Amino acid sequence: MAKGFFITFEGGEGAGKSTQIELLAAKLRAKKYAILVTREPGGSPGAEAVRHVLLSGAAEPFGPKMEALLFAAARSDHVEQVIRPAIERGAIVLCDRFIDSSRVYQGVTGGLDPAFMEVVEQVSINGMVPDMTLILDIDPAEGLKRAAVRRSPNDAPDRFEKETVSIHQQRREAFLAIAASEPQRCVVIDASRSPSEVEDAITTAVFGGLEARMTAGIK
Repeated sequence: MAKGFFITFEGGEGAGKSTQIELLAAKLRAKKYAILVTREPGGSPGAEAVRHVLLSGAAEPFGPKMEALLFAAARSDHVEQVIRPAIERGAIVLCDRFIDSSRVYQGVTGGLDPAFMEVVEQVSINGMVPDMTLILDIDPAEGLKRAAVRRSPNDAPDRFEKETVSIHQQRREAFLAIAASEPQRCVVIDASRSPSEVEDAITTAVFGGLEARMTAGIK
């Protein structure tokens, strides 16, 4: 592809984003696409340095605005050092979380002003909007159970996993509201199904999007 394709994976804790990203990456590589798999917070050296601060909860005492700014700083570095160069060389970028997580976690449940969040987002992404966002939707109680199972016995829940089910439910509703408001970008995937069923739904959505891009390019 002359221009790459930017796909982000969003959703609550335990929805299976990481697993499904790896399954999709393998399928795309088999079709000879150039693939970059990355994540947030993190994905670049500068952003990875911020990741521990955020997920450990070290920034939590300073409030959601400080967390939002740290996420934005990490995202800006990630975009400019990793994502944009990959897109410009024609790769398909698969990213575990991106702007919608900030909109939901810091904006909605963090109670931050939407105007503030919009300005921070614009600065941090500098025009790098996803071509497609897959929102893996699951009941928060089930998602948290799954997250606990996958966690190492010696690891504590991270900054966000430890929050109440009611907060996670608010986030679920916020993700679904984003999907409803941006249907041209967002695809909701029922993540309560078996991994193979989720994989099939994602494969259909992604390869359909790639075909549409190629068709539009030919026209």
